[in-house]
Amino acid sequence: MQRAGHVHFSDQTHHVAESPMLLVFDQVTKFYGPVIGVNNITCRIGPGITGLLGANGAGKSTLIKLASGQLRPSQGSVRIGDHSAWSTASKDHLGYSPDINSFYEEMTGREFVYAMARLHGFSRAEARQRTEHVLDEVGMAERGDRRLAGCSHGMRQRIKLAQALVHDPWLLLLDEPLSGIDPGGRREINELLFRLAGQGKTILVSSHILVEIEQLAHSILVMSRGRIIASGTLAEVRNLMQTRPLVVEIVATPTRRLAAMLTENPDVLGVEMRDDKLVVKTRNQQQFFEQFGELVCEHGVDVRRIQSLDTGADAVFDYLQQGRT
Repeated sequence: MQRAGHVHFSDQTHHVAESPMLLVFDQVTKFYGPVIGVNNITCRIGPGITGLLGANGAGKSTLIKLASGQLRPSQGSVRIGDHSAWSTASKDHLGYSPDINSFYEEMTGREFVYAMARLHGFSRAEARQRTEHVLDEVGMAERGDRRLAGCSHGMRQRIKLAQALVHDPWLLLLDEPLSGIDPGGRREINELLFRLAGQGKTILVSSHILVEIEQLAHSILVMSRGRIIASGTLAEVRNLMQTRPLVVEIVATPTRRLAAMLTENPDVLGVEMRDDKLVVKTRNQQQFFEQFGELVCEHGVDVRRIQSLDTGADAVFDYLQQGRT
């Protein structure tokens, strides 16, 4: 587990340290006027699925735009294999699915993907063949003739993924690719990404939803305020999140007796009574909930509601940003 500064993945990229199929950020900073979009980022991302996790505004899209060559870093360098991400040569190796939905709305999905294949330089015959293959891969073969203006958000997400795959790149940059897709569709897309990772492709997937990254990635980068504040395997980052202080609201009777018992727990940092509720701050989530369950059963406490008040992404990232363990 690492925080901030220079990042090298512990498990996923050790075995590909010398591979040319790496996305490399070297001391990268990007300014938007006086505002820093990303701040002194160094990392190496290799084959497999890497999750880019952060709250909205954390810098995820800026990082991906730097990787895709849409933005040039103010300081440092970004490389795709042997090429600068800013170079034309890097685009042959890169597939990009943006978070925005800007299409030629009058086109069908099939026409759009075919046009992207032609822009990559493929002949008409090969472009048609590749288009049919990727439409089938993303589950749009039978719906590819629908005009994009009439496609649902989930269908448009699939078309974006198809055009990113049409030239068979080794690097995929997917910015919020599962947004707006139903649970069944997410499983299909996840299975596709697993297959692509199994072929040795390097896949960077951004999301502000932890559960999406949990289902996909082995290694993750956590961003906040333009910095990488934690990196490593999912288990390592999950463990760090589990140990952060947590605020829990409990509605139960007898309220005062429960409050007294909770104050005796060494992992409880404070208990506050608010009307008929208890607000409890604990520093060890997993252990607290295990002990709370035992306490409820042993003393016959009637629990009507229990909920965490700060489990959202912003709270997690704020905690990691503070550098506490």
